Amino acid sequence: MVLVMSQPLRCLIPSPILDDDLDSEAYSVASLPPFSPTPSEAASSATSHDLSMRSVSPSPSVWSLTSSLQRHIFRQEYGRGLNNYSDIYRLPADKEELDRLDKQHVMFKEVMGLYPPPMEEVMAQEFPGETKACLDLGCGSGSWIMDIAHAFPHCNAVAVDLIPMQSPSMPPNCRSEVDDINLGLEHFYGDFDVVHARLIASGIRDYASLIDHISRVLRPGGLIHLLEFDFHMYDANKNRVEVGTHQVGPPWWSRWLAFAKLAVINSGGSPDAATHLHSWIREHPAFEDVVYQDYWVPTSPWINGSDAQKRVAACMRDDIIAFLKSGRPLLLGNGLPEELVDELELNATAELMAAQYPHYVRLQDVYARKRRQ
Repeated sequence: MVLVMSQPLRCLIPSPILDDDLDSEAYSVASLPPFSPTPSEAASSATSHDLSMRSVSPSPSVWSLTSSLQRHIFRQEYGRGLNNYSDIYRLPADKEELDRLDKQHVMFKEVMGLYPPPMEEVMAQEFPGETKACLDLGCGSGSWIMDIAHAFPHCNAVAVDLIPMQSPSMPPNCRSEVDDINLGLEHFYGDFDVVHARLIASGIRDYASLIDHISRVLRPGGLIHLLEFDFHMYDANKNRVEVGTHQVGPPWWSRWLAFAKLAVINSGGSPDAATHLHSWIREHPAFEDVVYQDYWVPTSPWINGSDAQKRVAACMRDDIIAFLKSGRPLLLGNGLPEELVDELELNATAELMAAQYPHYVRLQDVYARKRRQ
C-alpha cells in the first residue's frame, strides 16, 4: 500500500497519550499551535421559542433560497457553506454535504431499515381521523423524515435543523423548521409520538439534557430513537483502535478521527455521547422497553462477505472520504495548520481506497417507549 506523506512522522501538541499503534519512527519534531479557544456560546437561558432565528414553514414546505436568504442562513468558511446560527456544529450545510447525507441514508436503510419495530404500533391510528406526529431533530438533508412522511401519510412530519430543508419534492404532510435545538424544545412539549435523531452529537452541547427534553416532547407511549457514532475506529476483532494527537502517522483514518474528536470537544459538542446513550435512556425515569444494539459497518470493501456486504462497505468508504472533506472547516477552524489537515486527509483517503486494513465503524442505536403513566 502506498501512502501519501507530505512530511515525515512528527510529534504534535500534547494530549493524553493513548495506546498508540504507529508503524513508523519519528524522523523530526515540529512544534505546532494548539487548537484555538472555544467559540463563545449562546446564552443558555434562552430557548429556541424566544429567538427570532426560529422559522416555521407551512406544510408542505419548499424553500426557494434567494441570494439574500442564502446570506442570512449560510457563511462561507474554508470553501464550504456552514450554518450561520451555531458555533457548536461546524460541519458544512451545503449541497455537497446534503448529497453525502442522502447517500448515507440509503446505506443506513440497507443496514438497519428505515425505523425500529415499535414504530408501526406507535404510528397506528387508534381511531379514524387521528393524527400522529413525528419529529426529526437535526434532519440534515431530510431523507429520513421524508421517507417517514411517505410511509405514514396520516402523520404530521416535522424536520428541524439549522438550515431549512431544500427538497423540491416535499411530501404534503411534512414541514421544515429552522431551529437550534441546543436552546431547548419547550415549544414541542407533549406534541409528538416519535422523536428521532441520528449523528447529531458533534453539534449538541449537553446530550443528556436533550434526552430529558425529548422525554417531555413525547406523548405517553411515544417512541424515542437515537443513533450515534463514537468517533473511533475498530479492528477486525471489534476492539477499539486507540490513537492520540501527540503524533501523526498510520492508521490514518483513526488518526483523523482523534483530531476531529478533539476539535468537536473544543467547539462545545458531545463526541462521546454514543458511549452513554444506552445508560442515559435506560436510567431515565420516563422511558421503558429500552432496546440497544450495535451496527458494525466495514470502512472499506476488505470484507469477504456477500455482494450486499461489500456494497455497504464500499458505500461506507465513500461516505468517510466525503466526510474527510466535510471535516476541513472543523479542523481548520480550530487552529490545525492546513498542511497537517491535507496530510491527514490524503493519507486517510489512500488508506481507505487500498482497503488493506480490516476496520469497522460502530454505530450505537437505542430506542425506547415513553411510559404510559
